[in-house]
Amino acid sequence: MRVLAAVQRGVARPRTVSVARGMSHFGEHAGGWLALGLVGAAVDRRRRGEWLWSAAAVAFAHGASIGVKRVVRRPRPEHPSVEVLVGTPSRLSFPSSHATSTTAAAVLYGGLLRSRTPLAVVPVMALSRLVLGVHYPTDVATGTALGAGVALAARRVIPRLIHRKKR
Repeated sequence: MRVLAAVQRGVARPRTVSVARGMSHFGEHAGGWLALGLVGAAVDRRRRGEWLWSAAAVAFAHGASIGVKRVVRRPRPEHPSVEVLVGTPSRLSFPSSHATSTTAAAVLYGGLLRSRTPLAVVPVMALSRLVLGVHYPTDVATGTALGAGVALAARRVIPRLIHRKKR
């Protein structure tokens, strides 16, 4: 709780909170990341299947985080020193689904773009969840790890799925 309160005291300025809220809305239910995957599929016709399978993996990562949330049932932060600055679809906190889907999308789409630049959004999204007061640091760390794990597994499976389809 101390770390979360310290993050809010240190960086929760109006402009930062505004950006964090925008990121929260973009990442809600992985919607923005799924939309980007569909855009990639529409624009990069040669690798359409890879984009669609990658978007499916992002959806899977999001679903996995929801499943873990329902098993662990850790409540969101609630303490006088932490201000909740955005609405949430549930009261469950662990792991951060935003961190999970963001990491999965950054790894998978970055691979398709042959760029590490998308990875830069991962710590920004993770920090935004703390700024907004809706997650503990361990929630975003675990969500990031879960998203990376799903993405790395998907990177191994997707080429097989694409190759099998071409047979």
